[in-house]
Amino acid sequence: MQIDRLWLTDFRSYHRLELSLTTGLTAICGPNGVGKTNLLEALGMLATLKSFRGAPVDSLVRQGAESAVVRAEGTRDDREVLIELELAKGKTRAQVNRQRLRRTRDLLGAVRVTVFGPDDLALIKDGPALRRTYLDEILVALDPAADRVVTDLDRILRQRNALLRQSHGRLDDAAALTLDVWDAKLTSAGEELTRRREALVESLLPLITDAYAMLAGAPTPLSARYERSWSGPGLADALVAGRDDDVRRGVTLLGPHRDELRLGLGGLTTRTEASQGEQRTLALALRLSGHRLVTDRLGEAPLLLLDDVLSELDPRRAGALLTNLPTGQSIITSASELPPAAVPDQVLALTADGELVGAG
Repeated sequence: MQIDRLWLTDFRSYHRLELSLTTGLTAICGPNGVGKTNLLEALGMLATLKSFRGAPVDSLVRQGAESAVVRAEGTRDDREVLIELELAKGKTRAQVNRQRLRRTRDLLGAVRVTVFGPDDLALIKDGPALRRTYLDEILVALDPAADRVVTDLDRILRQRNALLRQSHGRLDDAAALTLDVWDAKLTSAGEELTRRREALVESLLPLITDAYAMLAGAPTPLSARYERSWSGPGLADALVAGRDDDVRRGVTLLGPHRDELRLGLGGLTTRTEASQGEQRTLALALRLSGHRLVTDRLGEAPLLLLDDVLSELDPRRAGALLTNLPTGQSIITSASELPPAAVPDQVLALTADGELVGAG
């Protein structure tokens, strides 16, 4: 979907804002702290109903206001589409073309977004949870039905872990039978998600390698391996074998929620041995590869949001990114002067007071 216009009401730092967006590259420039990232966050909400900064809904409402509204108008398949979100008291309500959605999941796929920001270094440096989320976000972008698998698994794990905690290290016969039921559910959802993730990693690896080489300016051996938390042919047997440990610890120790995406760069373990520049470049390559895969498979490029990426890359790698931006609509924020390699189709300037003063 091409986003043509965006309206914000009491969202983050904005009381009222209306702006038009062009196809191609839009640059949003202004000092730090004036609300550039807030604009990208609002656009990201249109795709996932979640803040890519991990902020709760209440914090997205401007201080003193009771609710916030994010409204966007665009085109898809030569048809006009209007998406409206109302955020209030921990709840998000969504409408598409004035029709209220019964489930927030029904919005998935209306807009697709790829986001890269300064915090994405954690995608490489931190624990495996962020890398699992990275994979799941791409799965949902490729097929919104994958969201059901992810949310079902989360629900099953909450119920199973609650039962384990309540057992206090010892299962009676009734609890054991109930645990059997949750094991069967966990096996079904867990093995399906694992198969999807493993196939995705296989598809992503050559794209990650290409994106990294483009940014780094030279081919670099890369590895990406999906590592299960259990051994053997199936999760069901692993859960039976590990039941005593689960009961003793009061938590589910095996399953896709414990799996890892292992990344290697030139024979180095990226999380602990690669330089910060290499880690940041790899994080961007991960985002770009997911963006390309979704574009190739669906024939439609997601909206690409690049938050303060120029300050995080050296000039050569920043130039390589800007001269090789994927086709489609992209928005980049910058607190400094744009480099010569940046040739935006539109420039939006924000003052120190967060006011939009011009477009060109």
